Amino acid sequence: MTVTDGIAESANTPLETRPLGRTGADVSVVGLGTWQLGGDWGDVTEDDAAAVLDAALDAGVTLLDTADVYGDGRSEERIRKALAARGERPFVATKAGRRADPFVAETYTPENLRAWIDRSRRNLGVDTLDLVQLHCPPPAVYSDERVYETLDALVEEQAIAAYGVSVETVAEGLTALQHPGVQSIQVILNVFRRKPLEQLLPAAQRAEVGILARVPLASGLLSGKYSTDTTFAADDHRNFNRNGEAFDVGETFAGVPFEVGVAAAREVAEVAGPDVTTAAFALRWVIDQPGVTTVIPGARNVQQALGNVAAASLPSLTAGQLADLERVYDERIRAHVHDRW
Repeated sequence: MTVTDGIAESANTPLETRPLGRTGADVSVVGLGTWQLGGDWGDVTEDDAAAVLDAALDAGVTLLDTADVYGDGRSEERIRKALAARGERPFVATKAGRRADPFVAETYTPENLRAWIDRSRRNLGVDTLDLVQLHCPPPAVYSDERVYETLDALVEEQAIAAYGVSVETVAEGLTALQHPGVQSIQVILNVFRRKPLEQLLPAAQRAEVGILARVPLASGLLSGKYSTDTTFAADDHRNFNRNGEAFDVGETFAGVPFEVGVAAAREVAEVAGPDVTTAAFALRWVIDQPGVTTVIPGARNVQQALGNVAAASLPSLTAGQLADLERVYDERIRAHVHDRW
């Protein structure tokens, strides 16, 4: 099957769904990450953002992932407007905590958590948020009982239906799993970032906790479209955060040096073959990993959104393809991945 066939098929076939932890919600295996629709990826206009959301939802996506800091609330607001125009309600996962100032564990007070969550409720136009994830907070927050007590209280008050965490490291995810109210873990997982497969995903499965796999295309590296001459806009994090100047370097190109990633992505494209886009192939790898609930690639235009959805219609990767991808990782990437990831 070519990726074009996959796009056509996905337009007519409901996407596979999987249960998201113990939330009671079933969500599509391909969701839509909406960081691009807020900021830090170059300019995305209001019309383009609406078109991306409409295309993804029309193609069967039932989970949108956003955060209160994506464009200082712009992403959440754009989702509210798009859903109001459509008159429907997919599952919307947002994130909170990166508004902390100063960005230290002590700032994660009950008052601040409530204020951040109330702001997201207003931005999204809902009384009850489907899922709130702690947004890669300072490490001490993951073991702060006050934080979980506040989140439990917000569930009781129906300000949020469920909560989870977004993490930078496996250790943070394993710490969060010790708290019974955690329903989901969002973590970077892609062909170039494999450590969660060893402990975190099996532990989450045992605890019946959902996994949202983010940065699945390594900030576009795994689209296979970049060369070492590719440049990015001044307001694109792939320009201003390559060395972790603004936030964790692992969020940009999954922490892989750009030139290394470009070369490795060429080899991934060879493994994928001529009939499948490198992006869809890389997304299928994530979908196939045991324990993954949904993969949440972003999109800046309709073509990207539909190409992402097409990954759900591809067959699972063969043993030979998996072995070839592991070889690329071992030979090209492993030496550049920080131990903590």
